[in-house]
Amino acid sequence: MSTSQPPAEADPPPTRNQISGGVFFNAVIQGRGITVQLPPNITPALSGMPAVSPGFTGRDEELRELLGLLTPGAQRRQPVLVTGLAGVGKTELAMQSAARARDEPGWFPGGVLVIDLFGYDPERRLAPEHALHRLLRALGVTGEHIPSDLQDRARLYRSVLAAFAEQGRRILVVLDNASTAQQVDSLLPTDGGTATLVTSRHILDVGARLHELAVLDSSASTELLRDALRQARGPADTRVDDDPEATAVVADLCAGLPLALRIAAALLADAPARPMASLAEALRQSHTRLDELSREDRAVRTALHLSYRGLDDQHARLFRLLPLSPGPDLSTESVSHLAGLDQRQVDRLLQDLARAHLVEPGHTWGRWRLHDLVRLYADELGRARAEEDGHTSAVTRLRHHYESMAGAAETHLPGSYFTASPLFGCRRQALNWLDGERANLVAAATRGIAFTDLSTAVLNAPRSESFAYPVPAATQHPLTLLFRYLEYRRHDDDLIMVSESAVTRSRQEGDRTSESVALDGLGVAFRVGRRFEKSVQAHTNALEIAEELGARHSEARFLCHLGHALAETHKPGQALKRYKKSAKLFARMGDYLGEGVALTSAGLALYLMRRYDEAIDAHKRALAVVGRLENQGGKFEALNNLGLALREAKRVDESIETLTEATSLAAELGYRHGEAMALSNLGNAFREAADHKKSITAHKRAVAIAVELEDLHMEGKTLGNLGIVLGDAIKFKKAIKALDRATSIFVELGDSHEESKVLNNLGSTFVEKGDLGKAITTYHRAAAACARTGDRHMERQVLRNLELTLIREAISEPGSTTELTTAHPSLVRRGHASLVARMLSWRHRRR
Repeated sequence: MSTSQPPAEADPPPTRNQISGGVFFNAVIQGRGITVQLPPNITPALSGMPAVSPGFTGRDEELRELLGLLTPGAQRRQPVLVTGLAGVGKTELAMQSAARARDEPGWFPGGVLVIDLFGYDPERRLAPEHALHRLLRALGVTGEHIPSDLQDRARLYRSVLAAFAEQGRRILVVLDNASTAQQVDSLLPTDGGTATLVTSRHILDVGARLHELAVLDSSASTELLRDALRQARGPADTRVDDDPEATAVVADLCAGLPLALRIAAALLADAPARPMASLAEALRQSHTRLDELSREDRAVRTALHLSYRGLDDQHARLFRLLPLSPGPDLSTESVSHLAGLDQRQVDRLLQDLARAHLVEPGHTWGRWRLHDLVRLYADELGRARAEEDGHTSAVTRLRHHYESMAGAAETHLPGSYFTASPLFGCRRQALNWLDGERANLVAAATRGIAFTDLSTAVLNAPRSESFAYPVPAATQHPLTLLFRYLEYRRHDDDLIMVSESAVTRSRQEGDRTSESVALDGLGVAFRVGRRFEKSVQAHTNALEIAEELGARHSEARFLCHLGHALAETHKPGQALKRYKKSAKLFARMGDYLGEGVALTSAGLALYLMRRYDEAIDAHKRALAVVGRLENQGGKFEALNNLGLALREAKRVDESIETLTEATSLAAELGYRHGEAMALSNLGNAFREAADHKKSITAHKRAVAIAVELEDLHMEGKTLGNLGIVLGDAIKFKKAIKALDRATSIFVELGDSHEESKVLNNLGSTFVEKGDLGKAITTYHRAAAACARTGDRHMERQVLRNLELTLIREAISEPGSTTELTTAHPSLVRRGHASLVARMLSWRHRRR
């Protein structure tokens, strides 16, 4: 947008700044006509609370004490630590307290935020930085706004909680299953208003109010047994009262542990004719045969053993197989693949195991989890009978299930080159599956289930990147599929963790080829997470190994990826050197697709360097190379990029012709994402030709496709382009509406880079409209977005537009150069004193 047209002189409206309501996670700059962009409405973790037991009993006093500590008051809050033996009911008490506190009017209007730290499970234990990432996402903070450093994450997390508390939306945080103070320290709020419940088997030194949970006494144990039986069998079941002596023996042998007592009750519920004395005798015999260190552990183990002993072969085998999944829970569908059984049959078996308290229902219907003690017990049994149960085949079936479903879901992601799989009816279904299985997929990729041999993997860049290129279906790799999903959902931590795990595993195995591929994938992960210097280092390390091994094909590919990272660090010249070398290596090997990738990447680097004629030549060479293949996707990419370079070289007619061909090719291939990209670029070419009507039509078609694909990022980009041309056509109201919507989208996505670009154009639109006050406010917002991303190049553009607009506002008032530069000293510092004088001179001549 041009800012050269001076506005009509008018008295500026008085400046009034008022901000009320809402929670702000970023800087707010006050100026005229404040517009505040709030985060999306969220309900922090309410849907993630585990279901509480309807038969909660024996803890009335403890419940009253905890609720008393959670009651809103003026005193500064300290964390509450609920500690006690494994199986004593710490989590149940915490969740019962949280649920009741949540339902009390005005106590915690912001909701309850729950996270299981898995502190006593070495395979699933959450590091503080990963826990903070999950908590921040649950609080509505988008991926791009989450820092990489632990301390920075803790500061942001505490600031967000404090902001909610200040706005009357106080939150209760529940940190379940912590093992050490170090695991908890960074997760504790510090605002004095946010309440925190922590559960642990240890007394942690975290400055908390201690609540030690003892085992149930005989009376409470008896009441729990009675209540559990009545829940299962109704009031007619009187076995607890019919034989109080046997009941006392059962309660004693269960050591007052609720977990053991519930398992005992489940055994009785499954056999309504079984006398209490029979169970007491069975517990006595099992108890003496088990040699464990502590009486309490022995109680749980005894109850588990007795319950397990009552299972038939099918139930027992399924129980032993469940720990093979490294994730926090399992869907019924996944369990059916693990066991190799029909899903309806598996559902029935799981329901039976749940009634025996050997498995627990998950947070949502159709998902199942194991208590950590039960998991350890089942894993012990499973290891002893691994060959008999077919562990290897079970893991293979589960792996193939994850692979096939992840691959099918990937075809529904924006930017996929492949036909949408019929396994999912739509993108929403595919994303729901991926969201539900994310923790399991990440765990499978990092702990225990290796998808395939990394030495054969091709970890390609995500589809959404401008340098990405179509990949033949034969080279698709499950880790790549997971990679694309995590990039799309902006789960950067998981993305990097998966890649780092691959590097560690390959080094442990001493496989240098796998290590190079894994390092290359890590470089891409760092690039997606916008940690560009680390990306350059990882790709450099991968390249050094490939050169050392003489792996020319890997060397060529890694050179290309290193070029992408260098381009992101604003070093297109260095990137160009890598692309050229990559193209030569691919050409020597006769890999036309690889050569085309490198050539079109070189063209994009030349484009960034404003060497448009050379960029055109590179893209034409890429077209000639990929023309030898049947890969029409490669031809589309080259055509699309060629059209961009032709437009910047002012060869507008050729650009329109080329982009029209690219649009038609994408439509012919059914590549809707590419069609939208080409249409948007075509719209920009028509704008360059001053054909506003055709430009608007092309952009509207692009927006329509983006909406159809439910691709918010593409929708934001195309709306931004549409807003610019609408402004050129003097349709300011429609232009501002389009640009406002684009801004909202990028705020929602947490994409501050695109947000800054759109806001810059929106500011220019306000200038053209003559609304300098709103333009100044909008430029301030754009500058704040640039500051968040560290994009100095864009920030300089925004600040220059802001300064010019301030000048235009200032010269509409009587004054002199001295007065103006005194009012705006930053303009003089930035070397605009002479510009100020010229603008004042223009103003006086106009008068």
